[in-house]
Amino acid sequence: MSPTSPRRRAVVGALTLLFLWPALVTGRAFAYPVAHAPVWQDVAQCESGGRWDTNSGNGFYGGLQIYQPTWVSFGGLDFADRADLASADDQITVAEAILRSQGWQAWPNCSRRLGLYGRAHAVQPGDTLQSVAERFSVPGGAAELIRLNGTAVTPDPLSPLSPGMLVRLP
Repeated sequence: MSPTSPRRRAVVGALTLLFLWPALVTGRAFAYPVAHAPVWQDVAQCESGGRWDTNSGNGFYGGLQIYQPTWVSFGGLDFADRADLASADDQITVAEAILRSQGWQAWPNCSRRLGLYGRAHAVQPGDTLQSVAERFSVPGGAAELIRLNGTAVTPDPLSPLSPGMLVRLP
């Protein structure tokens, strides 16, 4: 099949439409889902009994019990009016932004109970230790991330990391 054949153009057009259809229907860009670290299930179990639709009536919502002003300031309104109205995946996406900024102390009781501490970054496709160190201006660069994360990461600063894994930040 030549690059300009009618059949090839039809196949390419159909595949393009298939991948763009969600954006055309919803008006939002389509992104492939990224795996999230399993620890979020543990945090949700601790915070809300694992119920992602929890409205506790005290200003904290969803499986991770995100405070409404925090939901708003970390981009939650891109997904839903409140965390309990968003999918678990969307709640975790917002929680990962909170984690990068505030660290695990954003969930003080459960992080203590689960032994979680410090700040972390949820790895995105294409992230390397070098790119994460540069993005977050890590003093000591990739070498510091290797020290902080030990055997959980590769010692090669340019090797791709697994999407969804959490890399501890200083």
